[in-house]
Amino acid sequence: MDTNTILLISTCFASFFTFQIIFHIVSYWFSAKISPGFNNLSFKKKIEWNSRVVSTCHSLLVGVVGLYIFLFDEAGIADPLWGDPSLGKVNVAIASGYLVSDLLILIWYWKVIGDKYFVIHHCTALYAYHFILKDGMLVYIGNFRLLAELSSPFVNQRWFFEALKYPKFSKANVINGILMTVVFFIVRIASIPPYYGYIYSVFGTEAYMRLGFLIQFSWIATCVVLDVMNVMWMIKISKGCIKVISLLRQEKARKSLQNGKLD
Repeated sequence: MDTNTILLISTCFASFFTFQIIFHIVSYWFSAKISPGFNNLSFKKKIEWNSRVVSTCHSLLVGVVGLYIFLFDEAGIADPLWGDPSLGKVNVAIASGYLVSDLLILIWYWKVIGDKYFVIHHCTALYAYHFILKDGMLVYIGNFRLLAELSSPFVNQRWFFEALKYPKFSKANVINGILMTVVFFIVRIASIPPYYGYIYSVFGTEAYMRLGFLIQFSWIATCVVLDVMNVMWMIKISKGCIKVISLLRQEKARKSLQNGKLD
């Protein structure tokens, strides 16, 4: 077993145990410190709260590192299929450790936070990441897919506001909702056409054929599964955003009418 393999395996285990510690210990302490309302939540709410704290920590870490690799990694930019950026592998290993950790938490607390779509998402991503870590191919592509995680902190923050019973029309809630919708669209939806355009551009090339049928099929199939789910979530978010905007307009019109009567 070479040094690089040992590093990646160690990173996966370190990631798994770190996120477990954040869920079971750190989040309870930290959340109670920054948000007094946390202590008033039910047991079930605290479980989901801690799960989302872990999700936010993971998303910020792998999303920012993924963005750096996307913009500045010369090896990956020069050859997205076979470029071998070491930082990219480490980032995928961190994400893999998190996914296993979150799957364990989902299963253990299934009655509280169990969600079949998250299980499908996690298992699909882990299947794809296993090829990246084992064979060292599509590392840049894998990190590009991790840019989708940059939307998760806003999704989680919306849930935090709801758990703490923030008014739907509060400034913080509205701003976060707008940012959530915009960022989710940019990193998960707007990226779809150029991404599949790139796949089409390399289809049949020597570099593509070197991947072999299993990797080719797994690459495209896993991305299709994940992107179908992203579109489903985008539709749900968009409906929520439209509903809030509609309610805001109604509230504004009602206040204007009241002011008119007072005048």
